[in-house]
Amino acid sequence: MNKMNLKTSRRPTENPEIFKARRAKVAKAILGKDGDTTALLVASHPELIRNYDVHYLYRQDSNMYYLTGFEEPESVLLLRPGKTPESVMFVRNKDVERETWDGFRYGPEGTKKEYGIDEVFSIDDFPKKSVELLSGYESIYYRLFKNKDADHHVEKMLTDLRLSSGRSGYGILTIKDADTLLGEFRLIKDQTDLANLRKACEISAVAHVAAMKGTKPGMTERQIQALMTAEFYKQGAAREGYNFIIASGNSATTLHYNFNDQVCEDGELLLIDAGAEYNYYTGDITRTYPVNGKFSEAQKKVYAGVLKVQKEIINFVKPGIFFKDLHDMGTSLLVDLMFELNLVRGRKEDVIKSLEHKKYYPHGVGHWLGMDVHDAGLYHIKGKPRPLEPGMTFTVEPGLYVPGTDTSAPAELRGIGVRIEDNVIVTEKGCEVMTSGVPKEIEEIEAIVGRGN
Repeated sequence: MNKMNLKTSRRPTENPEIFKARRAKVAKAILGKDGDTTALLVASHPELIRNYDVHYLYRQDSNMYYLTGFEEPESVLLLRPGKTPESVMFVRNKDVERETWDGFRYGPEGTKKEYGIDEVFSIDDFPKKSVELLSGYESIYYRLFKNKDADHHVEKMLTDLRLSSGRSGYGILTIKDADTLLGEFRLIKDQTDLANLRKACEISAVAHVAAMKGTKPGMTERQIQALMTAEFYKQGAAREGYNFIIASGNSATTLHYNFNDQVCEDGELLLIDAGAEYNYYTGDITRTYPVNGKFSEAQKKVYAGVLKVQKEIINFVKPGIFFKDLHDMGTSLLVDLMFELNLVRGRKEDVIKSLEHKKYYPHGVGHWLGMDVHDAGLYHIKGKPRPLEPGMTFTVEPGLYVPGTDTSAPAELRGIGVRIEDNVIVTEKGCEVMTSGVPKEIEEIEAIVGRGN
């Protein structure tokens, strides 16, 4: 008889050396910028109650995972560039009784062994040990107002640090924003980042294709969501990267529609905005297609116009141009489309200056993409737009939305919402589209929708 495989421990999801190298890179940058009198403090994401005594499934703070790979709540990383120990963590104690209820915990000893952290203490020791470890420092990188419990502990730590300095004249340590600092590291993806992001996009694409093939008039939006969810997990995703948007008919004109409970009617368009998360990186794809597999003339006119705009923007992406240029280009091209569709009148420059176009195109052309769907990283530096660089990843997602209640719009366009979104990497000469596995040409879509597996 085969022996049962008893899993009594866990292993880090990814190689700890990846995170060790990231910490070293951040430490070196802090030393070069602030010397050895500035530390970095990153706290885990808080656990959140769903209802009564039921928690949401836990997902670690992106910065905490980026630097440690550690996935447990109630944990803190303290990075002291140039000092020994340089990396210090505070984690939950090993507790066999709690593990019976909630599952495996690494504890301080296991965390140090498996994650390559220089020194690890119990989270219970944070108030005392953090004061010892930060004695003599002048400033600290930390993100306020992100975790209320962590803020409380940091406030006490800062007060205790000031008191421990006696009548020296020193006040509270200067706090600098950690998310701004770390966002600049996360913005330019290395090969490890890109491998995870490509995989997330690949899984997302497979799920979108499954939804297209499975869509039939009479299905509910949630049934189509179920097709995608199943594919996410079958393909190896840990979770969805953000809440599903499965919007049929007029609901597609609501940008962040989340009810997903309506019946998809024959003759309507279906807009799906969904992405899978893999190793903490997420895809973010939007496709819009007819529920019955055949575009009406009005739907085709809007869809073809948005698709043309998206292709032109993607073809324009290359190093050296500004992200703002893409936004401006998208606005200009979509306003041209609005004139073609008789949605706006007058002079183009007046429509844009008065923001009249935002009635039908209220969002931007895209956003950084990575560990968070709206990922970290500055869009402007010292008030000036930043140029694109190889390794930056973002979405390109123009759209046009005509609410069903808009009596000023041509009747045949009312209730039509179209968004087409792909994920790109800036390369040395242009860009790579990571989400090309999902059809978006009209002929391709009509050939696949409702055709099953």
